[in-house]
Parts: sequence; C-alpha cells; structure tokens
Amino acid sequence: MTRRAGLVAIWIAMFVVITVGSLLPAHDLPPPTFDGMDKLEHALGYAVLAGYGAWLFPTRRLHVLLGVIVFGIAIEVAQGAFTASRSADVFDAIADAIGAAAGQLAVRRRQRAEPSP
Repeated sequence: MTRRAGLVAIWIAMFVVITVGSLLPAHDLPPPTFDGMDKLEHALGYAVLAGYGAWLFPTRRLHVLLGVIVFGIAIEVAQGAFTASRSADVFDAIADAIGAAAGQLAVRRRQRAEPSP
C-alpha cells in the first residue's frame, strides 16, 4: 500500500467510525456533560473529517466539503429511519456543516505554505 492509499484508508475509516457512532442506540452512549455538547461534538467531528479530506484532496476541496455535508445529512436521515432510540435533528446537520466549513478553512490557510500528501 502506498502512503497516499494509507492516508485515504484513514479518511474512509473516519466515515465508518462516525457512521457506527451515529447509529448506536442512544443508551449505549455516555450522557452529555453539558448542554450543547452534542452540537460541539458534531462540529468538531465534521471539522476533522472535512479538514482531513481537504488536506488529502486540495484541488477538490469543494467536492469534499459538499460530500461531507451530504454525508452528515444522510446520517441524520438514517438515524430517523433506522434507529429506535435516535432521531433526525436538523440542528445536528447544521452543526456538521458549520464544522465541515471551519475544518476546510483551517486547512486551507495551512495549505498555502504546505505541500499536499
């Protein structure tokens, strides 16, 4: 496996981890320690996901951003459709999108001085 293929595999693993974590029954998750923690977790997780994708594919940043946002919406739909203890939440999708945009902006600033993988 090449270095690049390994980096892409890590990105794919991030999607898998988010999918599994998002579809686990609610009772299997620790309770939030403060109000708004759920939204913060969404924003941070999607910032990492979109930022890493932007770093991997600097000429495809818009595609990565849109793909990550669509993924976040799809996860919310899946929670509502396929789980009994979770529900779709438009505010989670908004937190995902805000996080994705923030992650991309952070990486974009660094990519100006750093070569792509």
